[in-house]
Amino acid sequence: MQKFWLFQAAPDGLPQKRQAVFWVWNLGVLLAAGLCLGWLSMFFAYGDYPDTIMKTYFQHPLILFLNIAPVVLAVFLMYALTGRGWLAFLLTDLVVWGLSLGNYYKLRFRDDPLMFQDLMNLRDAAAITAMADYDLTPDKRVIFGVLCLIFGTAFLFLLVRGRLPKRPRLALLAACAVLCFPTAKLMENTEIYSSKTQNYDQIERWSSTQVYLSKGFVYPFLHSVTAGAVKPPAGYSEAKTRSLLDSYTPEDIPKEKKVDIIAIQLEAFADFSLFEGVEGVDFERAYGVYHQLEAESVAGNLVTNIFAGGTVDTERAFLTGFADQRNYRANTNSYAWELRGQGYTAEGCHPSYEWFYNRRNVNGYLGVPTYYFIENRFRELYPHGEAPDEVLFPEILRLYEENRDNGGAPYFSFNITYQGHGPYGTEDVWRGNHFTDGRYSTETANIVDNYLGSVMDTAEQLQWLFDQFRGEERPVVLVVFGDHKPWLGYGNSAYQELGVNLDLASEEGFYNYYATRYFLWANDAAKAALGRDFTGEGPDVSSCFLMNLVYDYLGWTGSAWAQATSDIWREIPVLTDVGRYVWNGELTAELDAEGQEVLQRYLSLQYYYSTHFRYQDL
Repeated sequence: MQKFWLFQAAPDGLPQKRQAVFWVWNLGVLLAAGLCLGWLSMFFAYGDYPDTIMKTYFQHPLILFLNIAPVVLAVFLMYALTGRGWLAFLLTDLVVWGLSLGNYYKLRFRDDPLMFQDLMNLRDAAAITAMADYDLTPDKRVIFGVLCLIFGTAFLFLLVRGRLPKRPRLALLAACAVLCFPTAKLMENTEIYSSKTQNYDQIERWSSTQVYLSKGFVYPFLHSVTAGAVKPPAGYSEAKTRSLLDSYTPEDIPKEKKVDIIAIQLEAFADFSLFEGVEGVDFERAYGVYHQLEAESVAGNLVTNIFAGGTVDTERAFLTGFADQRNYRANTNSYAWELRGQGYTAEGCHPSYEWFYNRRNVNGYLGVPTYYFIENRFRELYPHGEAPDEVLFPEILRLYEENRDNGGAPYFSFNITYQGHGPYGTEDVWRGNHFTDGRYSTETANIVDNYLGSVMDTAEQLQWLFDQFRGEERPVVLVVFGDHKPWLGYGNSAYQELGVNLDLASEEGFYNYYATRYFLWANDAAKAALGRDFTGEGPDVSSCFLMNLVYDYLGWTGSAWAQATSDIWREIPVLTDVGRYVWNGELTAELDAEGQEVLQRYLSLQYYYSTHFRYQDL
């Protein structure tokens, strides 16, 4: 068969018509091979998720094009370089299908897709795979993929043997090189990725993993090359930043001050009684218990970067001390890692799904390796979905007691509530508690009544939890804070009807929009150990500096990072990623030269510390 004129290496001596057919065959089959390889990558793109996701790819032609076009381009680029169709296909499939297979197994074992940044951590991935003893036995899909690649390579080797002459090869190479530029622009375009390739029919849109796989594999992987890149700030000097950190001497936590820390981030929890000029709402009843808890704590304003959503920004700012959050793909320095380095046990709970914001993986990257979600704990405790605080808080206590009674290591518990998550019903009042007096529209009244009913219940559950720790012999400090202001209707309709100032140009509007509350509460054993009474109004602080405030009240010096950022916190206590700061006691969007120097110091420290992991031995 190889002697047949169509399957020769060159069409020399053939009539012109046959020469045309010869190249149509060779280039056409090579094109088909590239299309098939692109399709095959999509066949592995969704891991163990339902096969119906594969069907959705074909319902979105742009997704198909963005996944297959780069593969076809790569095949022809390799053909221009090697001159052999089979070799071009083999080299391309080793890369494309190799990455696709890595993504397939990563989704199966960790529910986490493969991104470009993961290639920088192959060594860690290999170690994790070895320790976890994952079953890599090929399944039917993998066997099918291997057979397709073997057949494709063999078919091209035997029957697609045409080799372009030098000049056409150079022309093809130049054409492929030129096409790489617009292709790269398409891959990195944020609007296309976020809006024009939405494919939510078969997935949860709030799962970053599922959003990724809903777009195939090759396309989101190439998009991650630029989307996930962490770039140094302008004027950054690694040597100067390292020298700055080295100028601080890390200090261990004194044994007598190793108090247990229970941190609880409250979903959409805010104190509406602080709004000026709002009438017709019984805030005293809604916040009575909460104000009692604040009265026996250090309490103040927590200035966040978010409004009505984006929970993970606040929680990860608290854990890391970073004002700017990114897509965490590997172990990254955090206060949780630091506490574990001091002998603490770190764990926590979130009574929602583990895929939400990829907490299953990211919490571990940030130093909290044991975490309980619906899938591995709360479904047993509450089979009706996301568990309320009356289920979550007793579980937080139980885990604390389990640690206390089994080894007694100092304890860091980091928990995220779900109760209070919007939207709040507009047609009826879920809990039967009415706080509005009838002057507002039915929609606004129901939204506000439902929200405040949740707030009041959360405060009562907190009071119960605090009461459990009052008599605890071990020193315990609770750090409680809201993540953001709640959603109150489309276009902030309820805020508008209540008359709440959300004008970001004014200081009142800025705090109404971005500020929640925090408080630090200590039992008697902790007060005695630390020599502080833990009461009074605390300073305004950004979510990225809340742990600096905690360290200060606990009398801890901490790591070089903690010390360096505490020096910055004392100068710029509010530092946001929305361009507002508190400098010299004033809220401002403009920093003078001295303030700019302090900000530059922080941004350099943040970049260095987020890219130089220090706790490999844990």
